[in-house]
Amino acid sequence: MGLLKRDHIAAILALPNITEKWKSITGREPGEAEVLSLFEEFGPLQMEIIALHSQLIPGIAQVVKSWQSRGIRIGSTTGYTRKMLAPVLAQAAQHGFEPDASVCPDEVGGGRPAPWMLMKNAQLLEVYPPTTCVKIGDTVVDMEEGRNAGMWTIGLTRTGNLVGLDSEQWAQLPAATKKVQLDHAKKILIEAGADYVAEDLASCNHALAKIERRLRNGK
Repeated sequence: MGLLKRDHIAAILALPNITEKWKSITGREPGEAEVLSLFEEFGPLQMEIIALHSQLIPGIAQVVKSWQSRGIRIGSTTGYTRKMLAPVLAQAAQHGFEPDASVCPDEVGGGRPAPWMLMKNAQLLEVYPPTTCVKIGDTVVDMEEGRNAGMWTIGLTRTGNLVGLDSEQWAQLPAATKKVQLDHAKKILIEAGADYVAEDLASCNHALAKIERRLRNGK
């Protein structure tokens, strides 16, 4: 998760069991031609279902608005192309979430874990140096993207892909299971380079305060 969708398809095809299955059916291993062909087929299908799975996580709009009111500028990076992202941003705006800038991998020559989308966001937002920026995400490549850009990184657990449950599904889990899920996601994100880990976006306020203190102290 988190890769440019063409790269995501390539990563799936590179999985040993998928490669073997493909080879058993076609007589050859999948290569670049197959990746491009599948990506071309995938695009229209993705456009059809994007709106069905782009609901805002509860509380996101309020948190982002409160940050923007403090002068924090919000940039977005994505694994989507601009064409794919457009309906997502439109739906998000209807529910109160509007980043100050957004960058897609096809606009900068590459997606995560390369830092180019973050660097372009920083340029659009006129923010520098990178140590005054924070990358927040919920995947391994999000953390790698932030580290490669020289930014602080915060990994999201409960509301992220590593848990992969919506609020209703999460509420039904026993407390012990929740802890196991959160601990597992936290371990993966820290190993990927997260400076801090939070359950959701609102919980990032604690990490942001720590980062601000460390910056004031010259760290």
